[in-house]
Amino acid sequence: MRSLTLYSLLSATVVSGSTVTRRDTSDTARDYSNLPNPKGISWTQAYARANASLALLSKDEKTGIVTGTGWQKGTCVGNTRAIPKIKYPSLCLQDGPVGIRYQKQVSVFPAGVHAASTWDVNLMYKRGYALGEEARGVGVHVQLGPVAGPLGKIPHGGRNWEGFSPDPYLTGIAMMETIMGMQEAGVQANAKHYIGNEQEVSRTTVTSNIDDRTMHELYLWPFADAVQANVASVMCSYNKLNGTWACENEKVLKGLLKSELEFKGYVMSDWDAQHTTVESANTGLDMTMPGSDFNGGNVYWGKTLASSVPGRVAESRLDDMVRRVLASWYYLGQDQGYPTTTVNSWKGGTGGPNVQKDHKDVARAVARDGIVLLKNDDNILPLKSPKSLAIIGQDAIVNPKGANACADRGCDDGTLAMGYGSGTAEYPYLSAPLDAIKLRSTKDGTKIITSTTDSTSSGASAAKQADIAIVFINSNAGEQYVKVDPNPEGDRINLDPWHNGNDLVSAVAKAGKPIIVVVHSVGPILLEKILALSNVKAIVWAGLPGQESGNSLADILYGDTAPNGKLPYTIAKTEADYGVQASQNKVDNFKEGIYIDYRHFDKAKIEPRYEFGFGLSYTTFDYANLTLSGDKNVKRDIQGPKPQSTLYASTGHRISATITNSGKVAGAEVPQLYLSFPTIGAVDFPPQQLRGFQKIFLKPGESKKVTFTLRNKDVSYWDIRSQDWSPVKGQVGVKIAGSSRLTGASRILNL
Repeated sequence: MRSLTLYSLLSATVVSGSTVTRRDTSDTARDYSNLPNPKGISWTQAYARANASLALLSKDEKTGIVTGTGWQKGTCVGNTRAIPKIKYPSLCLQDGPVGIRYQKQVSVFPAGVHAASTWDVNLMYKRGYALGEEARGVGVHVQLGPVAGPLGKIPHGGRNWEGFSPDPYLTGIAMMETIMGMQEAGVQANAKHYIGNEQEVSRTTVTSNIDDRTMHELYLWPFADAVQANVASVMCSYNKLNGTWACENEKVLKGLLKSELEFKGYVMSDWDAQHTTVESANTGLDMTMPGSDFNGGNVYWGKTLASSVPGRVAESRLDDMVRRVLASWYYLGQDQGYPTTTVNSWKGGTGGPNVQKDHKDVARAVARDGIVLLKNDDNILPLKSPKSLAIIGQDAIVNPKGANACADRGCDDGTLAMGYGSGTAEYPYLSAPLDAIKLRSTKDGTKIITSTTDSTSSGASAAKQADIAIVFINSNAGEQYVKVDPNPEGDRINLDPWHNGNDLVSAVAKAGKPIIVVVHSVGPILLEKILALSNVKAIVWAGLPGQESGNSLADILYGDTAPNGKLPYTIAKTEADYGVQASQNKVDNFKEGIYIDYRHFDKAKIEPRYEFGFGLSYTTFDYANLTLSGDKNVKRDIQGPKPQSTLYASTGHRISATITNSGKVAGAEVPQLYLSFPTIGAVDFPPQQLRGFQKIFLKPGESKKVTFTLRNKDVSYWDIRSQDWSPVKGQVGVKIAGSSRLTGASRILNL
């Protein structure tokens, strides 16, 4: 076995060539209660500057700041009017969550769901910083990401891959880390799609009827974390909320976001998600994008808004829109020395600078540490200089027509490294699994036999000629407007592998050789048919790894790094086990409430195939000595509405455990903290809820103590009667373990 030398590539070191500092959480979890301002300026100072500039503007100039110039009426996907008198530029708004859309000489990072699979806040932050650094380098002012909606309650959901996890805590932390990274690099982050945007089918007409508690404890939770991280902007979604469009829903925009969460930035519409002039203005929308529909019609704001002020829209409301937009611009320091916009969305993305720097290292580290080892019978992995390998499946190679051959990645040809739609970017290169394995095979003297189609006969023939067969399969999804067979509208029609992947693995199995299955997927797939084959010895869940796909996979297959990714969702045995599906009648009543993913599996006592938080390593870890400490008499039932600062403050309770590497090789582990609340009157709770995680690196025989500090939010629930967060009281079960279903170490905490 090769020495495990690459784990520290980024997780514990400064990123070469940038200003990212070490953010090591090996001993205690990060404190999110008082986050620093990204550019040393407070919101109060930013608003003072915004007010000074606002006083100089005419009504026409004000509406120009909040109205997009129209689809393809500027070099970016979204553009606003420049106001020279206050040195305010035409704001450039550009996708997206994995890299800069429509631009060359930029990086393509692993998808959000893959970053979540790392369970590593250091890498989440560094990925965010690299995304922001590249966006700033080409003059993008607002980068459209990260994604907390969809949260991912429906495993088939077309855009789940752009976000992080159906668990609100994991998604919330990923949002915070990503936003902090992006904004510390200087670009405005944009938390999207707010809110209840959980399916692509009928996404522009469906109404999401979400009850109050479910809204707060699931779907609003990660957006609250985004606000805590000082996100500059939020994008409202296409769907309706309880019958009212999300972009003109006063309860959602003014009530929840701006009042309850104390959001200081501005709300923009998703592209063409605005439906009215007066209603959207009066209910809390601050900026319309792209300013028209995609055909240049339906200009709801601009001159139309100006003619409504004053009168049907108060001048103070227009001023509030402009003030919020300007304050965010000042807050990020974009008024001082910001690069000129060089994005060229509609002419091939050429002409801008190369902003990739050393970001391939960031991309590779995230891709590598997000790979999840699901099965490893007979320790077939890591590979030990096999005499011959059969590499089978179209997913092992780059699309023969080129990595960027399909617009917005709207096909499934070649290896899958991101989904499709507006959340995509142009590959500067794509490291294919076959190419990376070939490089390793040359060093080892391994013969490579290939079958790089999904032909079952060809795959079986290749397997017969090799000692071990590695079969590549995938499952794709994306945004509604892109049509990719067999998905009619983005959401997956089933959870089977694409291209008859089950048949391919089955045919290869008949050759009788040991099989390693590598899965690239946007989300969970059903593995029962594959697992029924006795010679399938290993399953490597390779996710959506971005441009460093092959290189990162080789790091794991050959043992340069022990696998340390963990599932950010549950893999079921049947589709019915999830208990949810996309609505076909344009109304989703969210009847499952707070019970989605592992919460549902736990409550319904359904045995998953691979549980939330699961992931194997090339070593083993032991959990022991769970201890509870802190002020047992701390007052938590503060009277009256609780501000964000109170919710994120520490309860004074700390939970610790000792983790030991009991194996023979170095590796990283992710201790996960789960709390089990007692029933309170008629209020029931999921059997367990994630409330903390850390990634630690341990040498063989080494032990480390991990400590989690509970926040008020972590031990509270939304009380629908008081319309406020209420502290949980009584005996709370505490578990620190390597997954949601593992025993780990546990105790009772009295609150």
